[in-house]
Amino acid sequence: MTKRIREEIASIRERDPAIKTAFEVYFLYPSYKALRSYRKAHWFYKRGWYFWASWISQRARKKTGIEIHPGAKIGKALFIDHGSGVVIGETAEIGDYCTIYQGVTLGGTGKDTGKRHPTLGNNVLVGSGAKVLGPFKVGDNSKIAANAVVLKEVPPNCTAVGVPARVVKRDGIKEPLRSGAGYSYCTEDLDHIHVPDPIAQQLEMLTEKIQYLHKEVEKLSKE
Repeated sequence: MTKRIREEIASIRERDPAIKTAFEVYFLYPSYKALRSYRKAHWFYKRGWYFWASWISQRARKKTGIEIHPGAKIGKALFIDHGSGVVIGETAEIGDYCTIYQGVTLGGTGKDTGKRHPTLGNNVLVGSGAKVLGPFKVGDNSKIAANAVVLKEVPPNCTAVGVPARVVKRDGIKEPLRSGAGYSYCTEDLDHIHVPDPIAQQLEMLTEKIQYLHKEVEKLSKE
């Protein structure tokens, strides 16, 4: 237990330059408090003591603003940065060393039964305000941009942006998006500063298509 606590605190400190000491994480960070409460609640949940699991979970939600259902499955060293407004559903699964920012929802669509919530692989990053909805997987090392709405599977080593989200980078290579007769390429990898603007991309694609159609009309007029 002590070894796991040390590993998780060290992992969180690596990902948050604002932290000065390990005591800060353990005693003051709401995200780590929520995670500790989740592990207690999950212990009760697995043994069928659902009332006590929910009691611990709801108490932690009131104190931290982070709601983690005790039935969720969470791996090692999850870091919830800031944390306010994070919701993690009952059948959600999270791999090792994932990072989740404030306002993220790992939820369902209301259309599924049984497995209703997403699965995050290892080392997945989910930007602030993103919604990942449905029983699909986000692959290892993938990144979800801030405010994206993810409704289908994201392969490993990808960056997804937009509403609904689409993959803009795979294995370090930009994904081409078909636009009329040509292609419109996406911007650089997700860095939380230069996040691709999906509306601007759509306008660019429409402009290219109009230009292409205009040229085709000119050709037909000459003929």
